[in-house]
Order: sequence, then C-alpha cells, then structure tokens
Amino acid sequence: MTPPRRGEADGVPAPRPGTYGPQETGVETSAPTRHSDPLSALEAADHAFTRSAWTDLTPAAAFELISDVSMIETWSPSASDVAYEEGGGPWPGSGFGGRNRGGDREWSSRSQVVESTPGRVFAFVVDDLVRWRWTFRAEGAGTVVEQSWQLPRLHPVLGERREDLDALRDHMAASTERTLVSLARWVGEQRASRRG
Repeated sequence: MTPPRRGEADGVPAPRPGTYGPQETGVETSAPTRHSDPLSALEAADHAFTRSAWTDLTPAAAFELISDVSMIETWSPSASDVAYEEGGGPWPGSGFGGRNRGGDREWSSRSQVVESTPGRVFAFVVDDLVRWRWTFRAEGAGTVVEQSWQLPRLHPVLGERREDLDALRDHMAASTERTLVSLARWVGEQRASRRG
C-alpha cells in the first residue's frame, strides 16, 4: 500500500501490454508520459492514477470488505500483515500498520484513515507521503470499485526526478491493477462457492 522507496521498484517487471486491458478484466488503464525534470520543477498532482473494476457486490458490501484492512493481503501482491491499531476501525483518525513488498525489498508502513463514508468512499494516507482512495458506485447488479493513488506532496524519498516518480507511479499502478483483478476474481469465487 505504501510505495517502495526510490530504487525499490527496480527489478519489478512491468505488465505486458494488454495484460490488464479493459477487454480482459474491466480494469481501466492509461499510458504514462516520460520527462527528465528535477524534483523542484515537478507538481505532485501530476503523479496520480485511478483504476477501476466491476465486482459482484453491493456498494455497502464492497465498502465493508475494503475497509477491513486486514483483508487487503488477500488480493494485493505487495501488502501483508495489515491491521488496525488497538481501538481503531474504518473511521477517520484511525491508524493501521502493515508490511509492503517491492522487488526484493520489504518495509513497514503506517497509515491513517482520512475519509470514510459507508457504501461510498474509504481513503487513507500512508506515512504522510501517499494517499489511497477507494470509491464504490452501483452499476447493474454489482459495484464499480475505483482505486486512486496520489502524491499529496513530493519528497526526495519517493524519487528525485520525473523518471523516478514515473517509475514509482507505474509500479503502483501495476500493483493496483493486480489487486483489482484479484479482488473481482475472489468475490466471484466466493459467490460461486456459496451457490455450490
């Protein structure tokens, strides 16, 4: 959930073109741009993305599942051991910790819930460096789950040039796509096992 520090995304293969395309998974993607600007010339808002996927859940059920942060490792390729701090839960001000992986590196992170509206939105900030926001919108018999990643501010620990930040964004976007694909499949499998 928190990004790898500069250089930690190295060695993580980029997804093959079309691997997570809308036709195969319903996950929306967009192509990044590349430049060589120094950190002082960059804007944090330029380093963000949003991905979405349809799930066979109601918005209320999707919110309940995502806001139970201990479940994220079920779908995420890079997060584990995520849990609310004692007395915490899915409401603003609550903190939670976890472990993250990027390439061959692993590190701890601390997050704080900053927005939580059941059935609509769940957002948190990781180590005061990255903001994740999940939204839930009814569509047909299910819900479009949208996951956004944004840098509220730039910090050298995230990278010192546009290439560093682009690589970080691309790594996190690929991880998000895998998470959403896994989430949608997991929900489908749970539904099928209950019917069977």
